Amino acid sequence: MNNDIINNINFIQNRINKACELHGRNPKEVKLLLATKTVSADNIKIALQHGYPLIAENKIQELKEKYTDLQSTPHINHFIGNLQSNKIKELLRYDVVCLQSLDRLELAEKLHQRLLSENKTIEALIQVNTSAEESKFGVDPKLTIDLVQKIAKLETIKIKGLMTIGLFSSETEKVRACFRLLKNLQQQIIALDIPNVEMNELSMGMSGDLEVAIEEGATIVRVGTAIFGQRIYPDSYYWDENGARS
Repeated sequence: MNNDIINNINFIQNRINKACELHGRNPKEVKLLLATKTVSADNIKIALQHGYPLIAENKIQELKEKYTDLQSTPHINHFIGNLQSNKIKELLRYDVVCLQSLDRLELAEKLHQRLLSENKTIEALIQVNTSAEESKFGVDPKLTIDLVQKIAKLETIKIKGLMTIGLFSSETEKVRACFRLLKNLQQQIIALDIPNVEMNELSMGMSGDLEVAIEEGATIVRVGTAIFGQRIYPDSYYWDENGARS
């Protein structure tokens, strides 16, 4: 298993490098985020020790279960699942550096209040629903700039960029349109020069479409199954796209 994980990481990194070379980008500009849903702490450690410290969970429960086992191995925790407001306290308990799925003001305000009470700050990416699918979380692209401006007033939340899941499709140009929309929003927000907002990160692209994402400006690509192997449940179980929000 050790060799499989390392070989898979090297294969994905090679794809990233080739895509960057093809499109005139520096591979150092593109970070590989390991999506670790259902992956054991021991297997995550293999990847961490291979020099890939950026990991992310979709569910607070898994973050909690693996926390102690991973503490001794240096890593950076992001959270990429839909966050319900009653889970904010737990999110902050497990050293999450960046919430990549911030998509509504109500959640941001509750997060801000909790951060104030704990004298903490957190980085965040604004999740945008670029595919216009009702099942997907994320703010409507047309409302994104307004949301960024409002969240920017909450000084405990440091906006670092945007995230999208995009369309799960084999039609490359339809997928590309999602990524291009996110890039265009990034450029519009940069032009507004909003205080407390950085737009350096675009988290978009997974194993099936990372080349297109890199071509369109991704700085973080999220890969799980292609590195750690198939999971026993479908993606919908982990993304919880139809789950309750609060």
